[in-house]
Amino acid sequence: MSWRRLLLLVPLVLALAAVNALVQRGGVGVGGVGEMPAKAPFDAPAIGAGEIALSRLPTEAQATYALVRAGGPYPYAKDGSTFFNRERLLPERRRGHYTEYTVPTPGARDRGARRIVAGGEPRSSNEFWYTDDHYRSFKRIRE
Repeated sequence: MSWRRLLLLVPLVLALAAVNALVQRGGVGVGGVGEMPAKAPFDAPAIGAGEIALSRLPTEAQATYALVRAGGPYPYAKDGSTFFNRERLLPERRRGHYTEYTVPTPGARDRGARRIVAGGEPRSSNEFWYTDDHYRSFKRIRE
């Protein structure tokens, strides 16, 4: 790995460490990094089979989610690029509605297979999807 690539990874590692510390303390919530998560009412619907709670995502995915909510900075050049939904596994939307973000995979030599896909404006959207198998399946992220 060149020293330039290594320097590009430094902000990611620092961001992941900071977000991991917040997640461990329960400080990643609906409004972004640093807010406590809202408590669900006792009659809140259960999360379905096609959904995953934000707190159940891998730590790296929680960190990526927090970066997306904060508007970056993104460690990968393709982060924030249009996801075209060619697999048609997500609801059909106009071209450009979905954007994708890399979820680092420990030990992977490339971007790996994990992604978060956001629908609409990522900083205010309520439409986030997670895939750990490079778009073969998705689970909707619930906060």
